[in-house]
Amino acid sequence: MKIFAVGLNYASHNEEMKRMFVSEEPVFFMKPDTALLKGGKPFYLPDFSQEMHYETELVVKISRLGKNIAERFAERYYEEVTVGIDFTARDLQRKQKELGLPWEISKAFDNSAAVGTFISKEDAGGVNNADFRLDINQKTVQQGNSGDMIYPVDKIISYISRFFTLKMGDLIFTGTPAGVGPVQVNDHLQGYIGDKKLLDFRVK
Repeated sequence: MKIFAVGLNYASHNEEMKRMFVSEEPVFFMKPDTALLKGGKPFYLPDFSQEMHYETELVVKISRLGKNIAERFAERYYEEVTVGIDFTARDLQRKQKELGLPWEISKAFDNSAAVGTFISKEDAGGVNNADFRLDINQKTVQQGNSGDMIYPVDKIISYISRFFTLKMGDLIFTGTPAGVGPVQVNDHLQGYIGDKKLLDFRVK
């Protein structure tokens, strides 16, 4: 199982992070399977970061084998979606970027890819106009709509499949809108697509 995560996919987040770079193609990175956090298990703050941020994203699960998938056929390769958190050790990421070094340690560490319960793309209202949000301690801290993606889901799948064979169960984190921020011990995170609560866990 592979986990792909798309960056620079919402103009609002690019602006809040002061990123001026624009690419004609999706930009993505990968997380190992050890990054997966599911089933409502708690997220334990690691000791290597003092600035752990949440990034709320729509997550798509690949449902069939595919390689070099044409964008017009990409919708055939996923049936389920959920909401997820791409945890980011922002202090480590900043340091690595300043040094011009790879920053996987800030994004791909154990339990850095939290995912909720998957539902059918139909129940989610499709993937191109899905409202999603994150509440922390009963307060909404981040919200977005997949229609604001710079690179829509089908384009992402088509592009990734040029380089990697997609297999059943692979996950794609599709990018985060503006509103990222820190988490702390005892925070209660709840993620929604529309009015459906799909993600529910605590920070320890």
